[in-house]
Amino acid sequence: MQVLIPGALRSYTGVGQVEATGDTLDALFAELDRRYPGLRFRVVDEQNRLRPNMRIFVNGVGVRELHHALQPDDFVAVVLALSGG
Repeated sequence: MQVLIPGALRSYTGVGQVEATGDTLDALFAELDRRYPGLRFRVVDEQNRLRPNMRIFVNGVGVRELHHALQPDDFVAVVLALSGG
């Protein structure tokens, strides 16, 4: 599947989009972390939850659960939420 990487995490991948596999979001981030060490920690916290400032979209639909099932032809977008006032 294709995974869109936000600018803030491109220092890990070197590119804005990568090809990856995984049956769930958790498995996907585990594979990405094997290939790009440290990337998962920026997205998933110590309690195995998505960090509050991260948004994940699977085929355009927002997902917050790491056990969300994925298909090989899915498009996953990792988005860094902006905040401020």
